[in-house]
Amino acid sequence: MKREKVLMTVGKRKRAIARAVFKKGKGNIMINKIMLENINPELVQLKIKEPVLLAPEVLGAYDVSVKVRGGGRTGQADAARQAIARGIVKLCKKTKDIEEIYDKYNKNLLVTDSRRNEVSKQCASSRGPRRKIQLSKR
Repeated sequence: MKREKVLMTVGKRKRAIARAVFKKGKGNIMINKIMLENINPELVQLKIKEPVLLAPEVLGAYDVSVKVRGGGRTGQADAARQAIARGIVKLCKKTKDIEEIYDKYNKNLLVTDSRRNEVSKQCASSRGPRRKIQLSKR
């Protein structure tokens, strides 16, 4: 019995982590077992579609299944679009055109954003990392 060839990619944004699996198919995209067309709000749906719209001819022969965990809505959307974009680049590794298109459009389609939340310090007040106790002038 032959195994199907699959391509797996990962995308990250803040606390969200997305794992995309590319298999031979009809071009369906599913996010957490939900079709991409059924995802609400529409802004999140369009954000996830960006890499597909920039290179529409690539995903016609592949089904994409993305599992996203952690983070909020927009963080998950950014992680999913990054995983999809990385997979499209790996599928078309012979041509560098798609990688250049993604790089010009938005660098975060291929590169993980390294910014993280700042850790709260002990000496500060409990409300945040840089908050200090207010000084009295008199």
